[in-house]
Amino acid sequence: MNESPTVVPLDQILNPISSDLEKVEKLLIDNMETEIPLLSEVGQYILKSGGKRVRPALLLLAAGAVGSIEDSACVAANIIEYLHTATLLHDDVVDNADLRRSQKSARTIWGNEASVLVGDYLFGYAFYHLASLNNLKLVNILSNTSTLMARGEIKQLTRNNQVTIEADYLDIIYYKTASLMEAAMQIGCILGGGNDSEQEAMRLCGLNIGMAFQLVDDALDYDISNKDTGKQQGVDLKERKITLPLSHLIETASPEEAAEIRKILAAPEITDEHVQRVSQLVAVYNSGGYTREQAQSYAAQAKKAIEKIPDSAYKISIEQLSDFIVFRKK
Repeated sequence: MNESPTVVPLDQILNPISSDLEKVEKLLIDNMETEIPLLSEVGQYILKSGGKRVRPALLLLAAGAVGSIEDSACVAANIIEYLHTATLLHDDVVDNADLRRSQKSARTIWGNEASVLVGDYLFGYAFYHLASLNNLKLVNILSNTSTLMARGEIKQLTRNNQVTIEADYLDIIYYKTASLMEAAMQIGCILGGGNDSEQEAMRLCGLNIGMAFQLVDDALDYDISNKDTGKQQGVDLKERKITLPLSHLIETASPEEAAEIRKILAAPEITDEHVQRVSQLVAVYNSGGYTREQAQSYAAQAKKAIEKIPDSAYKISIEQLSDFIVFRKK
């Protein structure tokens, strides 16, 4: 794996759009003030639960890099985060997750029914705000993206506890994660006044950043040496998800160790001891390192995609964010 570059802190990376992100944050919370207390409580709880706001940031940076950040871009960034938040609520129900970002998941506090319904509300509310932008191209992009995200969830569900080949895994993370980041940067570019070639460059940049982001997330899940992840580790294994670190491990481990891993995956319950054992093997066979190497490759492609975009503070931030995503510890 290549040497880690000097990684700029996230708040410094986002400095060019700090005031715009504040507007987006206010929109996110204010729009969840409703006459229905349960809706407001659940929505605001998950929106305030410590997300990095990477997707809104990518949209705003793309807009700034090709032109200017107008109010419409802040509205669109708000829409993107609502869609993302809706998927988190639904994912936690599907996965029976007890924690989200080191806090109790919404489903453990308010129940599955409330989580699903608030997620549905956020999806609907996102498209309600999208209509206010009066731009059919944006509607087409996000309609397609929502379909891809659902397809990814369904494909992942059908692949649980199977040895997923790498190509299938990459399809899933494109659908579930990268497609929304791809849409965010394309939409930001459109609203910033970018031409067709700039829109395609930003779309590709977002796609590759999204792939890198999820690859690193999956590597972190097995990194027992890292105490700064800020999330419960071994979750993917306990949910029997075959992510890249695990599929690489199964392919490279000895036949006896591979059989041991498959036995763990077939166990009635996957325990903390199981997680510890598999994580140790991930370290031995450098499966986490392999996964991060793939992430580095995608981040390099993201930066290459915007080579012809004129230099600016916004473009520099996109490049720095690509590195931050790959080399982050949490």
